[in-house]
Parts: sequence; C-alpha cells; structure tokens
Amino acid sequence: MSKKQNIDVILLKKKLQKAEFIIKEALKLLAGEQVNFDLSQDDLIIKAKKQEIIEAEKIIEGVFDGQNMLGPDEKMYPVPANYASKSKLVEGDVLKLTISEDGTFVFKQIGPIERNKMIGQVRQVNKDEYIIESEDKTFKILLASATYFKLEDGDTVTIVVPKGKESSWATIENVIKKIL
Repeated sequence: MSKKQNIDVILLKKKLQKAEFIIKEALKLLAGEQVNFDLSQDDLIIKAKKQEIIEAEKIIEGVFDGQNMLGPDEKMYPVPANYASKSKLVEGDVLKLTISEDGTFVFKQIGPIERNKMIGQVRQVNKDEYIIESEDKTFKILLASATYFKLEDGDTVTIVVPKGKESSWATIENVIKKIL
C-alpha cells in the first residue's frame, strides 16, 4: 500500500469514527436521554475530537518506588528525577501517568502516603551518588535533589520518608545550614 493510500485509510477510519459517534448520540436523543450539546455539526465535530483525544491517551496508576512508578502491569515507568525531587515524592506515593498519543509522559501525584520527617547527615559516596544517614538507617536520594540543594558531604538535612513503612529512599525537605 502506498503512503497516500495509508493516509486515505487513516482519514476514512476517522470519518467512520465520527459517523459512529454521531449515530450513538442521535440514538441517545431518540431514547430520551440527555446529551450535553446541540446537534449542530460544529458541536458534533468538537465532541468527536474530544472523544478521539481521550481515547488516544492512556492512563495508568501506580506506586512510586523512589525512582520509578511501578504500574499494575508490573512495568516500571521512569519518573523524571526533577519532577520527583521538586514534588518531594516519597516512596509509596500513588501516581497517575498519562501517556499522550505522541508518547509524552505526564505524571501527577494523586495519593500521597503518610509521611515522617527526620534529620540526617549527607554522605557523598561518589561523584553522582549521595546517601543520608539518619537514626542508624541509610537512605538513598535522587541526584537531582542533591544538585538542586547543592548538598555537600556532612550537610545536615531534613528528609521525608514513609511513616511506619520500611523504605530505601528519602526525599530532601530542606538543608539545615550551619551557623558559624
């Protein structure tokens, strides 16, 4: 099939989807059901396009593991470190991922887990890895948090961890500056 034929098939499918939508809405009206728009052609086209957009997006809910979102399908979806750091996501938070038709990932926190704040000391393991030592426990942190807060080995920080749940990851709440 040529490129033009492929485009024609795609356009035909879209027109058939619009026609199907118009028929469904007309049947609702005939059955006495409420519809939320006039049956003018412009309104039908707008409603059909909104329906196409909704169908084109994929929405997945999952749990943040400190770096990624684990979806119900057992797949790992990478959460941008800057978003996780700035949003102060905590291991166990529930996230919603919207995957748009063009492949764009948009994360949103929809269910924060109960949190606990602690004080800890920053330890720089190597150039790109920092940990926090707090109450005889060691937590990993995102490099984006370390660079955002300009952390240095030995800094004192406030961290946020899940309340009453074991976790490997913490998020930085703030840096406690040394007073000289």
